Amino acid sequence: MTADAPDPERTGIDAIEGTRQPCHSLVRLGSLRPALMDLIRRDHPDLADSDLIGTATANRYRSRYLEQLLRHERGVFSDLDAEIVQSIANQETLAENIEDDTAAPRTLGDRAADSLATFGGSWAFLIAFSAFLAAWMLWNQARGAAAFDPFPFILLNLILSTLAAIQAPIIMMSQRRQEARDRRRARSDYQVNLKAELEIRLLHEKIDHLIAREWQRLEEARAVQLEMIDGAERDGNEPQP
Repeated sequence: MTADAPDPERTGIDAIEGTRQPCHSLVRLGSLRPALMDLIRRDHPDLADSDLIGTATANRYRSRYLEQLLRHERGVFSDLDAEIVQSIANQETLAENIEDDTAAPRTLGDRAADSLATFGGSWAFLIAFSAFLAAWMLWNQARGAAAFDPFPFILLNLILSTLAAIQAPIIMMSQRRQEARDRRRARSDYQVNLKAELEIRLLHEKIDHLIAREWQRLEEARAVQLEMIDGAERDGNEPQP
């Protein structure tokens, strides 16, 4: 390798941690949002805008900033909020497919409860059971005194009561599993929505910061141009020797 060849891995010093890190893992303090920059300077007031800090350090302060923001706006900071803040700092994905639970292994009782609840809440069950009741009553009415369950169909009432007593807890088992999935879905929706709201707010702050800096650069360039124009006019107005 020649002396003029560039360093394949440029490094810099984290001004807060004091460690040497690759340049792609460092950010300039002045490029951060003002709110985040102010939070860092509360702990390190001597830092200049040109100083570099590691992305891990910036993420740690970003988590503190979001925690303070949520505490100020909501008054509480739950474990669920902490997970969301941590995912933003680590740039992790929170969305998950809750329907994958349906493909997870289920016990025999779970499968039976789901199947019975699905069949018991269908038109097929309603039509079939209505036909069974009608056939039962018509058959016994037609048999007269030889009927095995004459009117008022005491045996049929006993069967219906037993069926209802067995069917109700089975349906409740299936509903309880469905409620657990609904709670997980609601939790996931809340996490995704809150993270999106925080990300959008951070993006707005970043854009406002960039716009303000761009306007400042434009004003500085305009001031320099005016000075150059004034200087050129003065040079032109000077009498020629």
